[in-house]
Amino acid sequence: MNKRQVIFFILFILQAADLHAQDSTLTPAGEKRKTGWTFGTLPVLSYNTDMGLRYGWLVNFYDYGKGHVYPFYDHSIYLEASRTTKGGGIYQIQVDSRKLLKGWRTMLDAGLFTEQGLDFFGFNGYQAWYNPAFIQPGDPAYISRVFYRIHRNMYHISLSAYKSFFIPSFRWFAGIEYSHILIHTVDIHSLNKGLSGAEELPDTFLLYDHYVAWGIIRPSEKNGGDNTLIKTGVIYDTRNEEANPSGGVWSELQLLGAPSFLCSHPSYLRLAFTHRQYVSLVPEKLSFAGRISWQGKLLGQMPFYMLPFIYNTVPNYTRDGLGGYATLRGIMRNRIAGEDYVYGNLEIRWKFFRTLLWKQNLYLALSAFADGGMVTRPYSLNAAAVPEEYRSWISYRPETLHVAFGGGLRIALNNNFIVAVDTGVPLNPQDGKTGVYIFLGWLF
Repeated sequence: MNKRQVIFFILFILQAADLHAQDSTLTPAGEKRKTGWTFGTLPVLSYNTDMGLRYGWLVNFYDYGKGHVYPFYDHSIYLEASRTTKGGGIYQIQVDSRKLLKGWRTMLDAGLFTEQGLDFFGFNGYQAWYNPAFIQPGDPAYISRVFYRIHRNMYHISLSAYKSFFIPSFRWFAGIEYSHILIHTVDIHSLNKGLSGAEELPDTFLLYDHYVAWGIIRPSEKNGGDNTLIKTGVIYDTRNEEANPSGGVWSELQLLGAPSFLCSHPSYLRLAFTHRQYVSLVPEKLSFAGRISWQGKLLGQMPFYMLPFIYNTVPNYTRDGLGGYATLRGIMRNRIAGEDYVYGNLEIRWKFFRTLLWKQNLYLALSAFADGGMVTRPYSLNAAAVPEEYRSWISYRPETLHVAFGGGLRIALNNNFIVAVDTGVPLNPQDGKTGVYIFLGWLF
């Protein structure tokens, strides 16, 4: 796709401060033991031709209490507000507390997410043909720069609570998650505002429009709907810290049910298992991190718009996937969508610089990673109405493992506020070219 994309960001305008923090002792790693409230903040600024200028701000507050458990925190409050000049936006709050209810860890995640160009490549990984010529202006096969996009607005809120039993590292949890999702084809008229000539998007059928016309996307689902998940599960967690562990394991088993009386679609039940392993190679400097996850449907019928979501426990949250910065870096977001899937990550992390700057603990780190995933049970398609000349769009080739390699940089303030820049390159052109991601934190 010949798309002009300029990413402006200020990597370290981390306007950090202590709020009523007091003098503190040093940790075993030689860092200042933080107390009280601190925060880190970062601008959100990017641009591309189709979505326009994205602008906004994010801030993360941390309360370390008396500092006895640093780098763990008592409370975390994350706020983000950003929008684009063509109507997209993120308005989000996340609250994570170990002290709000005695003996419990509680989490709130709420937000409004508007996307005028959410990635949509069809279903079942490599079975869905991705043709970059369709989105390349000037190519004889060109259709539209947003051919593989849909418009989605999502209102989302989730609440969960976690409590240890038997031993501190063994916990159970319960929660509820509600999403109101509105979907339709891309609003070409809105995206064409301010454009002229060859830059304008043609008014034509996109991949989503074809799927609706052929009946692959059910009429009752084509415009989205309501989904409520009731969640429960168990966690085994022996990590030495949360933000960047160098030792221990973090495993979880989740059962997620969507009862029809709380949804606008039939009931379904999912199971998600994720295991993460952390190994110190050189104390306080070099470590290995690995993750493997399987998530699948046990029974029922899932609407197509719920297929891309990846489920994790606190301090991670529900994410869009499979593909993109949160799961498979370098592979296009939502490239892999099916009823069951498996994915994994292998990563080496090197903290090469550590200091105390403006009374804040600062470290820099580099990483190298390999990410991979695939659909293990395909989403069932009704292809009876698909014309013969379009059959390759939905049955291009058998699904196999999608793989990408890459590296990244981290700038970390007080261990928890971590600015991340990752770059991934997929092995197969069917998964895209190169992905560059700017976000907060380590992937897992």
